[in-house]
Amino acid sequence: MTDKSPKVAVLMGSANDLPHLKSAFTIFNDFNIEFTARVMSAHRTPEEALAFASSAEDNGIQVIICAAGMAAHLAGVVAAHTTLPVIGIPMACPPFEGIDALYSTVQMPPGIPVASVTVGKAGAKNAALYAASILGLSDSAVKAKLNEFRVQQTATVKQADAELQEALASGKL
Repeated sequence: MTDKSPKVAVLMGSANDLPHLKSAFTIFNDFNIEFTARVMSAHRTPEEALAFASSAEDNGIQVIICAAGMAAHLAGVVAAHTTLPVIGIPMACPPFEGIDALYSTVQMPPGIPVASVTVGKAGAKNAALYAASILGLSDSAVKAKLNEFRVQQTATVKQADAELQEALASGKL
């Protein structure tokens, strides 16, 4: 029997972050990883963020991903209330286009770690792959999907290089 309880929680500080997180959802669906997604803010709904983080492990969550822009305190607040792995995705917002969120996410004080990925959509994909690698430590099906993904990435790059070499050799470039 398959356990349908979510293993990963994706928290976003604003609904504006949702379009950037869809690449993470695609990875989870492709890898058959059950997930949940919520909008909650470290500043506007602090009680909900604290309650979610404090109960996540009891609810079967194994990894939490937090996407937030500007001050980007969501990942830090969540990490302060759980010992689960927390991955922060800094989101780009004017006027600093994510550098402020990156600094906030990566500059955690000693003792409360938050992993950080790159800003925005690419960060969402990497956060999902990082979560998959954590889950793959104890789930052979997820590990196999991750290995398959890596093989496909390698094949894609090799194919692109072969096409480039062919175009160069034939004088098309």
